[in-house]
Amino acid sequence: MHFELTDEQRQLVEGVRALASRFGLDYWLECDQERRFPGEFWRGLGEGGWLGVSIPEQYGGAGLGLLESVLVIEEACRAGSGSTLSQLFMATPVFGGETIRLHGSDALKQKLLPGIADGSVNFCMALSEPDAGSDTMATRTTARRSDGGFLVNGQKIWVTAAPESNYILTIVRTSPADENGKRSHGLSLLVIDTDAEGISFAPIKKAGTNTLSASIVSLDGVQVQESRLVGSENEGWRHLLDTLNSERLVTAAGCIATADLAISLASQYARERTVFGRPIGSNQAIQFPLARLKMEVDAARLAMYQAAWLYDTSSDRRQIGGAANTAKFLAANVGYAACEQAMQTMGGYGYAADYHVERLWRDVRLFQVAPVSQEMILNFVAQYILDLPRSY
Repeated sequence: MHFELTDEQRQLVEGVRALASRFGLDYWLECDQERRFPGEFWRGLGEGGWLGVSIPEQYGGAGLGLLESVLVIEEACRAGSGSTLSQLFMATPVFGGETIRLHGSDALKQKLLPGIADGSVNFCMALSEPDAGSDTMATRTTARRSDGGFLVNGQKIWVTAAPESNYILTIVRTSPADENGKRSHGLSLLVIDTDAEGISFAPIKKAGTNTLSASIVSLDGVQVQESRLVGSENEGWRHLLDTLNSERLVTAAGCIATADLAISLASQYARERTVFGRPIGSNQAIQFPLARLKMEVDAARLAMYQAAWLYDTSSDRRQIGGAANTAKFLAANVGYAACEQAMQTMGGYGYAADYHVERLWRDVRLFQVAPVSQEMILNFVAQYILDLPRSY
């Protein structure tokens, strides 16, 4: 098995590292404290071509795969943002780019993929509802046929970066479950303009990821053209699986980068902080937890790379799903554990904003429950990998 990066992959990583080095920890601290969208950095990513890594060359992208995308995301997040930046990659290159690349019509690809690649078009996704979080099949937002298109009514919750986006990938129910009770039948994917008549946003106050808003999105009689349907009507769940698997891997990249960054900050502090006449890093009580986490993050990274490779090369959705969920599970756990240990290493300073770890800690905590909870991943592995009875 070959682990060395290709020249092209290495150039991608080195390029995004050079860009990210211009936007260090203090930049992300300011964005967090001001609750400000990181527009300058995002524009730089678009101008450098890093948002279109997996978009075909004919639409302005690099024509590479998800493995190259996670390499870019990991490097970009490690420079200072931590996991909050991976949410932005999730929103536009994945919810927009991957979904349309794989399942969009030629017209939709031509209209949207070039703008996603150069950063001029931003996406978000409206999936969760007040009564339909992990249970996507319970979606109540409806899209009824009307005037050659669809009339959409419903409410979505926890939509990331909606006011900052141009389009919302929206999961709707276009027909009831089929006569055999297959609940996934009847779901469809629509691309809706964020400024369409009948859409309104209400902000959600939250603990972290302050560079990105979270909203309740209400859709009241929103008219959507037929051309905005992604893939086949009533088969949206099947299309969405590809999006969700890539979403898991983008999440993993952000969490792994967060772990790297937290361990680095803690190690630097431990080398410099002197107590009782010696650096605290000379104590095994400080060394051993950080060393253990370093090994765990390296293992999670390998799981992520393998899952991304499978996504790019395999047609077995169950195998891809198992690998993607495993990578997300391991990465989310080690990301949170690394931030916890970094705060413990720093003592009171770990709780101070200027030392950055408390921001990383607040942000990465989200990924214990989103975009899929750790418990639902365990359910997936038990049912689909171990072939155990469904438990929920």
